[in-house]
Amino acid sequence: MKTILLIEDSDDIRETTAEILELASYNVLTAENGKVGVELAQKVKPDLVICDIMMPILDGYGVLHIFSQNPELQNIPFIFLTAKAERSDHRKGMEMGADDYLTKPFQEIELLNAIESRLKKIDNLSKSFKNTELELEELYQQAREYVDINSLSKDRKVSAIKKKQLIYTEGDEPIKFYFLKSGKIKTYQSNRDGKEFVTGLYNSGDFFGHIAIIESTEYQESAEALEDCEVIGIPKNDFLELITRNQSVANKFIKMLANDIQEKEKQLTQMAYNSLRKRTADALVMLSKKYKTEKQDKFSIRISRDDLASVVGTATESLIRTLSDFKSDKLIEVSGSEITIIEEQKLANLRG
Repeated sequence: MKTILLIEDSDDIRETTAEILELASYNVLTAENGKVGVELAQKVKPDLVICDIMMPILDGYGVLHIFSQNPELQNIPFIFLTAKAERSDHRKGMEMGADDYLTKPFQEIELLNAIESRLKKIDNLSKSFKNTELELEELYQQAREYVDINSLSKDRKVSAIKKKQLIYTEGDEPIKFYFLKSGKIKTYQSNRDGKEFVTGLYNSGDFFGHIAIIESTEYQESAEALEDCEVIGIPKNDFLELITRNQSVANKFIKMLANDIQEKEKQLTQMAYNSLRKRTADALVMLSKKYKTEKQDKFSIRISRDDLASVVGTATESLIRTLSDFKSDKLIEVSGSEITIIEEQKLANLRG
């Protein structure tokens, strides 16, 4: 059972919120001010903290600052509660490292979804780190020499995939893996409420869908076109026969699998430990590195706010506020669904 620390000076809100959390099968500890909350956290090390901002003795910002300075507390997910909706309050909290905001009064489902999302990311991170650096290094050593595997897709039928069209769905039995001839593809996982977490982004010339075949499992994610694409499906049996007979091709896919693991570990680490501003900046820089062409002086991409929020790992509303901050700081330009990066180096170096 996960333990949640609730720090709230209002007796009514504290008792009502604690009751909701207990009904949702969480172990709940409560504190009436920041000082008591910090003392409890140091003793118990909760799995997640929900903290009001405006409190006597020690306010929410003070609590978060103490957490950030304590190695045993600094990585605990931290959600602010506030009755104030001013932009400056949201921005200050995110710059200090808060993971999310809930504005009072909030709906029960908003509270539970925010908690579930954050705890799930931490659990995924823990599972992901079972792949040690030594294991990854061994995979890379096996993949030092390999041949060009693009011949796998040569002379095969090209399928036209429309924007938003699914190529395969989480839970499907893999009968093919895919080569992306043109366009952009995302892979993602969905929770029970339908919220998406983007697990991979692919560009022209990339293979995708191979992990399920290598691991002999169902697809662990869904694949969807971010724009109109051309995709080549390569039958599972052809692929397995090739990697069985050709060690150098097998090594190539081992390296691709290792790269996938490394990228997912990096992404989960950033989502667990970085602030929303930092995660959003990193996502924009990652998109630039993945999709920027030689013809572009400044990187621009058309991407829905929902898709970008899935990459960052946050609610769409929180992402929109952060993009607005970046626009005000003249780091990006926003026109409809198009985002243009003005100061990529500043985004890459962003802290907090």
